[in-house]
This record gives sequence, structure tokens and C-alpha cells, in this order.
Amino acid sequence: MKNTMKKPVAIPVEKLRPFDGHPFKVKDDEEMNTLIESIQTQGVLSPLIVRPIENTDEYEVVSGHRRLHAARKAGITEVPALIYALDRDAAAIAVVDSNLHREHILPSEKAFAYKLKMEALSHQGTSRQLGEKWSVSQISESANESERQIHRYIRLTYLIPEFLEKMDKGEIALSVGVELSFLDESSQREVLEQCAINDCTPSYSQAWRMHKADREGALTKVTIQTIMSEEKANQRETVKVPISRLRG
Repeated sequence: MKNTMKKPVAIPVEKLRPFDGHPFKVKDDEEMNTLIESIQTQGVLSPLIVRPIENTDEYEVVSGHRRLHAARKAGITEVPALIYALDRDAAAIAVVDSNLHREHILPSEKAFAYKLKMEALSHQGTSRQLGEKWSVSQISESANESERQIHRYIRLTYLIPEFLEKMDKGEIALSVGVELSFLDESSQREVLEQCAINDCTPSYSQAWRMHKADREGALTKVTIQTIMSEEKANQRETVKVPISRLRG
């Protein structure tokens, strides 16, 4: 996709569309405010990368979603962009690769990014099974994470949004999210309800046992309620007694 001779062109922001299935969140946070201020004073210094949308005069953003959002917030009407005629799969891979270098990436972003790239790479395999095996290997190599870890992150895409949010906030561990991801939506929502009732989050042991019960066809609403209502060691109330009293 590199071309030293290609020059950026100015494209009206209203003709730019986010990549369909873009896995990275564009948030109005402090970093965004800083970017907006920079664009207001210096403009968009680094061109976006876009691809033409077939049968239209519009473009899909491959790289530069945050810059586009900041430009709109800054009142900029045109942004510089490099136009590449990429197919859907090549564009998807570029979307992921251009964002994975960021310092702060949420678990949910990694999950959907790895899945998007895996699906794009899988199309290059001779069969779906061989394609996925090869693509996970490729992702593992480029992301510097084990193939097992890539699979674990992709499992998170089966979580309901509320559990994904808890993962992003650090309220549940990756291992817990992976186990919960094997439950169907109805069961996950029952677990979520029990989290609210018992003011807790599932431990790995609880999530693993619910997954095991589900595999055995024995996971019911009562089973979930029983497991989730267990008192965990870190949730027991402790009473501190001064040493002087114990000696008295």
C-alpha cells in the first residue's frame, strides 16, 4: 500500500464514512481534546488513508478515524487523504494494523480487531478451517502475542455488551470473560442479573463451573443463582480486633 509518489488530496469531511465494522472506539476524552486543539491551530498534518466506495463519490476511512472526528469537532470542512483502491479484506487488515500500535487498547477493541483481521486473512486460506489456522498464526506474529491469546481475545466477541464494558473497566479478568463467552445470551444476562443482586462479579472458579455445567447441558437459572450467590473469600466482612484486647 506504500507509494512514495502518491500525493494527498483534499476531501470534504461529509464525503468520508467510517470503516464498516471499525473495531476501535473514538472517544471524546482528554486525548481527543488535545488533538482537536492541535488541528485547530495546525490543521490535519498526517493525511488519512481512504478507499473509494463503489458507485459513489464518497470514501471509507481506513486509517484516521480519530483525526476525522477531531477535524469535524474543530470545524474543519476538508482533510488531506491518500486514496487507495483496496478491497474489503485488504482494507480491514490495514484498519487493524494501523491501530494496534496505540499505547492504550481496550480488551473489547483487541477482541473485535483480531476477529476482523482473522476473517479478512481467512479468505486467503484454501478452506475456512485452514484459513483461520493460518490467519491466527499471522496475527500472533504481527501482534507479538501467542496464538492461544489471540483465540482468547476473539472469544470475547461472544460476550454481551455489558460484560464487554466490565472487561474494559477492569472489573472482570480476561480469563473470566473467556469462560462467560461460551454461555448463550440468555444465560449471560442471568449471570449479569445475579451480579447486580449479589453486588459482585464472577470469580474464575464460578465462571468455569457455569461453563462446565453449560457444556454438560446442566446450566439452568437455578444453577446460575446458586453459583453466583456463593460468598467469596474476598467479599466476607472482616472484624479487626485490637491486639491489646486479645491480650486482656
